[in-house]
This record gives sequence, C-alpha cells and structure tokens, in this order.
Amino acid sequence: MCNLYSQTRNVEAIRRLFNVSHNRATSIEPQPAIFPGWNGSVIRKADDGERELVTMSWDFVLL
Repeated sequence: MCNLYSQTRNVEAIRRLFNVSHNRATSIEPQPAIFPGWNGSVIRKADDGERELVTMSWDFVLL
C-alpha cells in the first residue's frame, strides 16, 4: 500500500464535490501529504443516511 494520500482542496470545494451540507462538515486545512497515524478527511454516511465530512486518523488495521 502506498502513502500517496493528500488533501489539496479546501472544505468548500470538498463539500460541493461530494454534496455535503454546510452543517455536516468539519473545519479542515489542505495537506500536501497524509501519512499513517496522521489525520485526514473522510466522507462517510451518518447514522441518518446523510453524507458528512469528518476528520479521522488514517492508519492500517493490524491483524
């Protein structure tokens, strides 16, 4: 698995691209690189079925 993960867009561009409402987006800053253990932005389905933008730790699942 490679580490070629970056976030080059601001929160408004991500919201528009993935159709996330304003009240479901966390405050984020662009990052040129995101490595395992660092925080990165994720679009996920919330419990009510709507899309939300959250910050999560990007890492590997160890068996």
